[in-house]
Amino acid sequence: MQGIPAGGTSGTSARLPRIVSWNITLRCPLNCTHCYVGAGSDETAGVLSTDEALAVIDQIRAVGRPVVVLSGGEPLMRDDLCTIARYGTEQGLRMVMGTSGYLLDRPMAARLKDAGIRAAAVSIDSVDPAVHDSFRGVRGAWERAVLAIRNCRDEGIGVRINMTVMRPSAGDVESVVEFGKGLGVTDYQVFFPVQTGRAKDAPPPDPRQYEDVIRQVLLKYRDGGVNIRPTCAPQFRRIAQEAGIGDSGWGRGCIAGISYCRIYANGDVTPCPYLPVSAGNVREKPFGAIWDTSPVFRALRDPDLLTGKCGRCDYQAACGGCRARAYRGTEAFSHRWCDGLLQPRAIAGELCAEDPWCPYEPGGRS
Repeated sequence: MQGIPAGGTSGTSARLPRIVSWNITLRCPLNCTHCYVGAGSDETAGVLSTDEALAVIDQIRAVGRPVVVLSGGEPLMRDDLCTIARYGTEQGLRMVMGTSGYLLDRPMAARLKDAGIRAAAVSIDSVDPAVHDSFRGVRGAWERAVLAIRNCRDEGIGVRINMTVMRPSAGDVESVVEFGKGLGVTDYQVFFPVQTGRAKDAPPPDPRQYEDVIRQVLLKYRDGGVNIRPTCAPQFRRIAQEAGIGDSGWGRGCIAGISYCRIYANGDVTPCPYLPVSAGNVREKPFGAIWDTSPVFRALRDPDLLTGKCGRCDYQAACGGCRARAYRGTEAFSHRWCDGLLQPRAIAGELCAEDPWCPYEPGGRS
């Protein structure tokens, strides 16, 4: 584990991470049109080695016991995935993974279970195999994803379905949920597009149309026996409150840098996968020190720094606005930055601006 600082933290942080998402590789057998890291057949330069990855587990454990999401790319492209998962499990962390399911056959599901993987989030973007395969860039991806769900359930691994909403249609979301229920899945994370990576040239989405989708889905499943959390659309908390819908498991709308962060394949720590701002690198500073002292994280945790509509919004505590979309403000719809692990020019000014995708006007009408 040479070259990685010892796991440690000041021990004074009252705010502990609940979820750490970790891009352990940028290799992937698919070619998804929305991939925020542009994953493909080649590995990124400087990816953390096995020994370094185990040292990072020690660093994370020194801070607390967050859920660690092994992601990619496709995490199953790493031969040492089970080694990393097993070590994290032995250290008392809840190890889960995010996957396309493309490589998750029954023997692999058994290996993951043995390594301590507690749950897998499998991507299903449509009930139409042709639509899903087109979005994922490989024929047969849908069939393999469905089989992966069955394999995980057969091996006793919990399953959540991740869906990226490709068009503003509540019916698309509902059809995936109903299909998933037939597979025994009750947990769903519904992602709304952020124009990063390969999606950087996609047409700007209409926020009002997507708000209608969120409202319809929340209302349909308010008592439906399934758990649904919209993601990359923190205004869902406002929409839910307006409709009288509550869920204690939701937490704040945007949790970037507050209870959640991402570790990039090279060790850089960022507030979320869609916010390419490095708060530090675990090769140079322990994860706990980055989490506790980074100016990037400190800015995101100070609501008094929010500006524009987000700064005066009456739903500020519940929502917080999407910090990834706010990072470039209106430029997010023109230059459409992609994942690049940048340093902000003015930390508070750029990270704490208003969310340009939210149509709500505080004190007025949305």
